[in-house]
Amino acid sequence: MNSAKPPRTPGTRTSARPSARSAQSATLAEIAREAGVSAPTVSKVLNGRADVAPGTRTRVEELLRSHGYRRRRAEATRSPLIDVVFHELESAWAMEVIRGVENVARDEGLSVVLSESAGRLTPGRTWADQVAARRPHGVVLVLSGLDESGQALLTSRSIPFVVMDPAGDPGDDVPSVGATNWHGGLAATRHLVELGHTRIGAISGPARMMCSRARVAGYRAALETAGLPSDPDLIRPGTFYHDSGYRAGLELLRLPDRPTAVFAGNDLQALGLYEAARELGLRIPGDLSVVGFDDLPVARWVGPPLTTVRQPLTEMAEAAARLVLRLGRQEGPPSATRVELATSLVVRSSTGAPPA
Repeated sequence: MNSAKPPRTPGTRTSARPSARSAQSATLAEIAREAGVSAPTVSKVLNGRADVAPGTRTRVEELLRSHGYRRRRAEATRSPLIDVVFHELESAWAMEVIRGVENVARDEGLSVVLSESAGRLTPGRTWADQVAARRPHGVVLVLSGLDESGQALLTSRSIPFVVMDPAGDPGDDVPSVGATNWHGGLAATRHLVELGHTRIGAISGPARMMCSRARVAGYRAALETAGLPSDPDLIRPGTFYHDSGYRAGLELLRLPDRPTAVFAGNDLQALGLYEAARELGLRIPGDLSVVGFDDLPVARWVGPPLTTVRQPLTEMAEAAARLVLRLGRQEGPPSATRVELATSLVVRSSTGAPPA
């Protein structure tokens, strides 16, 4: 066997994960001896069984992680499931994501299991044990992620995972699917500039989420390209919910020199902004132009129909599901993969020229 290492391709980063050979250097029996337990106990930990003492479970998990153990595919009997984990399940776009995963799961003869991390950016240990016990074909994490111990737990069970629309930087070795958020913010703001607006506000999403930071960065880039100042007073922080858009909208629209247009971080914020404008007696788009982000079905139904940036949520979910299944069919550690789908501006009736 040729033991020479393959040459590194320029621009390719070497994964820190152990190779397929070294990952199997320790057997379950060897890990059991080192942990001072029986091989069936190690097997129980791998299978997410509850009848293992917490201290023993922690010791075994640390050894599995330090040895880079990875269960062989042939040993990893899979349930006909795809696990989908939401940062928060009660979101208007959750159905779009579920629809996309369901489309792929149906074609593959699989079912979908939904869970929620209750607002946390990483699911808890209980969830990880449940996934280990279910042994799904793969895990899709939406607006969430995994810490190092969570990644090691799934890797040791040969359960592939993909992060969709990651909250933060998922890292070079974590497969992920996202959208061109920066370009979406640029397109939304450029549209307002081309209509003649020079005082344009923005409502951001949570600062800890990479997608919301990218959208505001695109907004700033469009202003800079047009030679317009980025006024900090016109950028309001928020969350991706209706109430946030309403509160931030009141703050912006009550300014002495209020904006004539606002780019909202998502469609729900835009609907909250609609409510704030109505409360203050402002007409859309006569007195105020509004652009959202996501293009949820409700964007077409409101009055006036909302101009927004289409984020292809269903297609992103389909891509994430296909990717996680493809990774599950490969032997050895998966290579880092990043898929990014294009956003596009959908112009409707909520934008127009600024008031004279």
